[in-house]
Amino acid sequence: MCRVYPSTMARLTCLPILLCIIGALALVGPMPANGAVANSHKHEKHLSKERVKDGSYVPRDAHHHNDQGEHNVEFDHEAIIGNTKEAQEFDTLSPEESKRRLAILIKMMDLNNDEYIDRHELKAWILRSFKKLSEEEAADRFEEIDQDLDDKITWKEYLQDTYSMEDENFKKELIDFDSYEEEQKMIKQDKEMFHAADTNKDGVLNQEEYVLFQNPEEHPQMLPILLEHTMQDKDLNHDGKIEFQEFVGQAATHHDKEWLIAEKDRFDKDYDTNGDGALTGNEVLSWIVPSNTAIADDEVDHLFVSTDEDHDDRLSYLEILNNYDTFVGSEATDYGDHLQNIHHLTDEL
Repeated sequence: MCRVYPSTMARLTCLPILLCIIGALALVGPMPANGAVANSHKHEKHLSKERVKDGSYVPRDAHHHNDQGEHNVEFDHEAIIGNTKEAQEFDTLSPEESKRRLAILIKMMDLNNDEYIDRHELKAWILRSFKKLSEEEAADRFEEIDQDLDDKITWKEYLQDTYSMEDENFKKELIDFDSYEEEQKMIKQDKEMFHAADTNKDGVLNQEEYVLFQNPEEHPQMLPILLEHTMQDKDLNHDGKIEFQEFVGQAATHHDKEWLIAEKDRFDKDYDTNGDGALTGNEVLSWIVPSNTAIADDEVDHLFVSTDEDHDDRLSYLEILNNYDTFVGSEATDYGDHLQNIHHLTDEL
C-alpha cells in the first residue's frame, strides 16, 4: 500500500516483548510494500512525492522487480537512457539502430576514453540518469499544473490541480482521504513543502524549484522539512524520537511474529546507529529517504553480472553492444517512422 499524494492519484528484542507491542500499534500507519508491480515493456512514470504508509519515500528502483520477484528490464533501460520517453522509443527500434545509438551513449560514459566502462563510470552515468528522470517527471507535472502557461506555479494552481479546491479551507466531498482532518493535515504539509522549495521567496515555483517540491527526498536542502513532517506523522507520543512501535505501525497487526522479529532486526541494525532504541535526526532520514547512490551500486552490480562476459570487472564496448537489449532494449518489429535524430539524447550532458 502506497500513501500517494493526491496529485499522483489523479493520474512508497525478544519475542514476548515484541508480541506484546502489537496491541499498542493500531494508531500508527503501516509499513511499505516491497515494490510496485511493473508490466512487461511498459515504461511508467514513477513520480516522487510518493510515500509508503510508514512515511518513507518510494525508492527509484521500486519497480525493478515486481511483487513476485520478477525482473523488470525497463528499469535497466531507464537507468541507462535517463528519460522515460527515450526508453519507450528505444523499445520500437530495430536491433541495428538500438546498437548505433547505444554506441554513442557508451562513448559518453567512457570518461577516460580507454574504450572500457568501469564500475565508477557506469555508476556516474546511472546517477546522471536518475537526475534526468527526476527532472523529466517534474517537468511533466509542472506542465499539467501551470494552468495559465506563465512558467511558474502558484499555490492556488497546485491546490486546484491536486485537491480540486480554490480555498484550502473549503470543505468538499472527500475522495482521497478518510477524514477532513487528514486532508487538512496533508494540505498544510504540502504548503510548507511548497514554501521550502520556493528558494527565492517570490511566492511561486519556477521549473527548477518545482523539481525540489516534486522530488524533495533527492535534494539535501529539503531534508529538514521532510524530517519535520515525518516526526509529525510518526512521533505519536511527541517525545522527539521514533520508537520501534511507531516504526512498525499498524502493519504489525497484519503480520506474524517472524515479520515482527525481522523488522526489529532491521530497526536495530540498519537505522538505530547509536543503539539507544529509538530513531532521531539522521537516523530517521536514513529510514525515510532512499539512497540513489546505493540503488546505483546495485544496478551496476546487476549490469556487470549480466554483461561482463570475460569477468575482468570492466565492460568493453563489444560486451555492452552484444547485450544491447539489457541496456536499452529494442523491438525488431514496428520499425519505420520511429527513427529520430540522436542529438536529443545528448542534451544537457
